[in-house]
Amino acid sequence: MQQSSSNVNPAEIDKFSALASKWWDPDSEFKPLHDINPLRLQWIEEQIGGSLQGLRVLDVGCGGGILAESMAKKGAQVTGIDLAPKSLQVAKLHGLESGIKVDYHCIAAEEFAAAHPEQFDVVTCMEMLEHVPSPSSIIQACQQLVKPGGYVLFSTINRNPKAYALAIVAAEYVIKMVPKGTHHYENFIKPSELMRAARQSGLYLQELKGLEYNPIRKVFFLSNDTSVNYMLSTRK
Repeated sequence: MQQSSSNVNPAEIDKFSALASKWWDPDSEFKPLHDINPLRLQWIEEQIGGSLQGLRVLDVGCGGGILAESMAKKGAQVTGIDLAPKSLQVAKLHGLESGIKVDYHCIAAEEFAAAHPEQFDVVTCMEMLEHVPSPSSIIQACQQLVKPGGYVLFSTINRNPKAYALAIVAAEYVIKMVPKGTHHYENFIKPSELMRAARQSGLYLQELKGLEYNPIRKVFFLSNDTSVNYMLSTRK
């Protein structure tokens, strides 16, 4: 396992920092995250068996706080961690405006796990694994952070020709849904690889679900097709 200090790609941090001011603009480069957030939130609640009310939740790679705030709005006690200071600054400022309380920290997942083992009922790690050098190190940290019986939920992008065509060529160059250079194909993760890493860290697999986009209707929807975007729920 890589040390937390080395499990970061400075170029990825710079990329998201440059866009930090746009996190909460629903018509910006972050529009896809705003569009899929209600689906994600509903799926998370289904996976944990109901309500987030009163649960301690950690969002790993929280960025500007879109998912973190929505979970706090549901009554969860949410902590968000990220390594992009500018994104966290935006998240904190938005929290002051919205009045929704989230506890944000600029810290690596591995370091946070060492200091806060088994303290969370739910850990989410969405669209983050494909942006770090060692995804398995993050998965292990998530396992350390969640309580026994707690849930860890991931989302990322599959690695195959279809995913390359849709998540990079179409999304970045044709539809221009996300900025060019957002994703790198070699960092995509096959579901089999994510599931194996989760099992090896001590997480039991619960559900694998696909997330699809209809370009005509311009809507996202959940399906059983995991060939491009997908989400995995696990339990400790």
